[in-house]
Amino acid sequence: MKTFGKLRRQEIAGRPLRKYILYALGEIALIVVGILIALRIDTWNQQQKDAVTEQKILAQLETEYERNLAQLDEKIAMRAESVQAGKTLLRYIDAPDGVPADSVIFQMTFVIRDPTFDPISNDLIASGNLLLIRNERLKNRLANWTSEVRQLQEAELEWQKIRTQVIIPFLIRNGLDRSVQDALWKNQRVPVYALDRNIDIPQDLGPSRRLPDAEALLAMAEIEGIASETITWAHLGNLQSLGLRNRIEEILQLIRAERDPGTRSGAPE
Repeated sequence: MKTFGKLRRQEIAGRPLRKYILYALGEIALIVVGILIALRIDTWNQQQKDAVTEQKILAQLETEYERNLAQLDEKIAMRAESVQAGKTLLRYIDAPDGVPADSVIFQMTFVIRDPTFDPISNDLIASGNLLLIRNERLKNRLANWTSEVRQLQEAELEWQKIRTQVIIPFLIRNGLDRSVQDALWKNQRVPVYALDRNIDIPQDLGPSRRLPDAEALLAMAEIEGIASETITWAHLGNLQSLGLRNRIEEILQLIRAERDPGTRSGAPE
């Protein structure tokens, strides 16, 4: 290094100042270009890593939203049955002749349902991974997902209050709860919301001996109100659910478009 430095000083001393300045500027330019190339390569490598991570996130999201869609469709079907049961009860009330008490009890099994949408949640925003998704429209839909789900859950919460504070106390108070629960287990041995539907354990409560006849049952003013509330809140829940369903389908469409290999970028230009 000492020899190299000595030779360099001799060379500088033997050159005009102008030539040395040009030589120094050339060296600086080479260094700058080298740094820029290194930064560009590093940036491209990071982009490639981010692209791989994004694909993993999109694959996970696709699975999650497909499951959310299946669950939501299930809850929509349950509420549709509740609406139909409420309308049937109103028809029974308007024309009670010949209506058996068992039919009223059977319709009540759909009224006491509590379908709630509990979607798979992810931590994209908290983890910062949402920033890795490049499609701005998809990013926006995912960011708004939680607030849109909350709108449906608010309607579900109101129905839960009516169910627990009005309907079930009415059934217990009038000696109907045992018969309704018995009919529920006979009609649906494994609940649709069961964690594992392959587990089938028979349950038999037997009908209540206190069950009034159909005419007395349908004459209860509370049943008419319960049927009306059931129709209203189940219908409102499905209106919210159908809007949410459209959002899920849009999200899935955007995810699948981003997962198309043809949309992936290659090496940097």
